[in-house]
Amino acid sequence: MTTAEAETGRTVTSNIPARLDRLPWSRWHWTIVIGLGTVWILDGLEVTVVGNIAGRLSEPGSGLPISSGQVTGMAAALYVAGACAGALFWGRLTDKWGRKKLFMITLAVYLAATALTAFSFSTWWFFAFRFLTGFGIGGEYAAINSAIDELIPAQYRGRVDLMINGSFWLGAVGGSLLSIVALDTSVFAKDVGWRLTFALGAVLALVILLVRRHVPESPRWLLIHGRDEEAERIVSSIEERVEADRGEPLPPPSPDAELTIHQRRSVTFVEIGRTVFSKYRRRAVLGFALFIGQAFLYNAITFGFGAILTTFYDVPTGNTGYYFAVIAIGNFMGPLLLGKLFDTVGRRVMISSTYLLSGLLLFGTAWLFDRGALDATTLTACWCAVLFFASAGASSAYLTVSEIFPMETRAMSIAFFYALGTAAGGISGPLLFADLTGTGHVGDTVLAFQIGAALMCIAGLVAAVLAVKAERRSLEDVARPLTAVASGARSAAV
Repeated sequence: MTTAEAETGRTVTSNIPARLDRLPWSRWHWTIVIGLGTVWILDGLEVTVVGNIAGRLSEPGSGLPISSGQVTGMAAALYVAGACAGALFWGRLTDKWGRKKLFMITLAVYLAATALTAFSFSTWWFFAFRFLTGFGIGGEYAAINSAIDELIPAQYRGRVDLMINGSFWLGAVGGSLLSIVALDTSVFAKDVGWRLTFALGAVLALVILLVRRHVPESPRWLLIHGRDEEAERIVSSIEERVEADRGEPLPPPSPDAELTIHQRRSVTFVEIGRTVFSKYRRRAVLGFALFIGQAFLYNAITFGFGAILTTFYDVPTGNTGYYFAVIAIGNFMGPLLLGKLFDTVGRRVMISSTYLLSGLLLFGTAWLFDRGALDATTLTACWCAVLFFASAGASSAYLTVSEIFPMETRAMSIAFFYALGTAAGGISGPLLFADLTGTGHVGDTVLAFQIGAALMCIAGLVAAVLAVKAERRSLEDVARPLTAVASGARSAAV
């Protein structure tokens, strides 16, 4: 590493990004996956539990004067609104203060809020802490996806990012099964079981918080923010651990992979906006399309699937968890089995095809539902097929916006696209879906299905034209850092 003094900072030439990208997979990388990725399990647990306990909360004796529609509609929308606000609030601080500090703080916020949800005694309390729980989770999206992409080698980045974002559905499986036990009145009283589900989420968050202490700060972030000596120590330590794990020396990084940057402490909002919406405006359109499509589909269906089963198929509220566990497994298998193809076949083909396939399958499901050809089991099977592809596509939305914008804007870009895309699809989705399915009319629910399918297909077509070929490429090659002053990192603006 070489350093030159400049008027407002230092100009540093380093090969730290290349050294991280050339690392073979090791046990150290698994510690990153476990320490950072497991938070999506908590998110899946949260969202699924609320959807499955909606019927119980509306029953007399639950301890809350609330209706099922308020849980799947207003409470769900407030959770998403909190996540959007949290993403923007914490996203800016993640780029300014660092990845590690923020992924510790945001998890602590989630932990406190979900624990206090368990003590809900009135509707306003439940609504308030659903918002604050989402506020913590929203910050996690920006901090965690930034850290993961900056620590994982380029050749594995796609599959790892998809697998981690897809782990949401492991939490959904757990939430489904947990709700079955929690809603069993022979085990827990009506006003106790649902509270324990939130309390368990807080306990799991505490465990993750303890594990996460061992995850380092992103060396890429440190390098750009004037802490290159600390970045060097962290990378050297990682290399030593990987070499010890594999029992052989690491290959040298490419000699022409050095990056020269002019270190800066912060980047202004004006510069972020100019970068994202002027230099990378085609990528901005791509990000919005992907997020709006998946946000409407997932937030509407995740919060409303239990209501469909009870409304149209008379499935008891205590049994909806079994059905949701099945589609949750299908959701997780999508990113798990298809993730490697995003690194081999490529981003453009896989992103567009997963969105289009899920949309077309959902149109087919809507047609069968309208004809009365489905029962609770076959509807669940159809949704399982839809979400197998949709889950991989939705996970790739987070991967996309975390790798196609410059390092200095990464967390804020994730936060911005998540917040606006999710606000458009994730807040309107639950409200519209709850309103349509709440009528009990088949035609209204078919319309809800068709809206979700159309948005996924539109996003797939946009991806077919605008998706960036980022597979197996360094982040600095996909989007040149704003602080770069040499040609070591090639620009790929589209």
